[in-house]
Amino acid sequence: MLSVSETVDIDAPLSDVFAYMDDPHNQAEITPSLSDVRNVEDRGDEGKRLDYTYTMAGVSLDGTLETTTYEPESRVVFDMVEGPLSGELTWEFAATDDGTRVTYSASYELPSSVLEAVVRPFAERYNERELETTLQNLKTRLESE
Repeated sequence: MLSVSETVDIDAPLSDVFAYMDDPHNQAEITPSLSDVRNVEDRGDEGKRLDYTYTMAGVSLDGTLETTTYEPESRVVFDMVEGPLSGELTWEFAATDDGTRVTYSASYELPSSVLEAVVRPFAERYNERELETTLQNLKTRLESE
């Protein structure tokens, strides 16, 4: 499982930051690889359910997120309930003297299509060098005898 987490301090009130992040369409505006958010279902005090398209290593991944924890102006957790990605996304919000501290954490399994897109070129280059070296070693060994 891949897990990442980052924190940033924002010079804006907690209520404004949370309101912005509580609109899933804004996610596509700030997340470089998130190309689409659609079918947003507002579930009131239970958060949201939405479909998304995310591009990773050149592979477009469609899925569905569903809120599992919804604590306004404090914490929101989304579970990846459908699609090739499985895991969760967590947004945490805290007021600071100068504004708001936001922590974004993600834990998920990479699908085989992404792993193949990333690993295959590396494996091909590695194996090409391995074969080239093997043949060069064979040539050197036999030509020196």
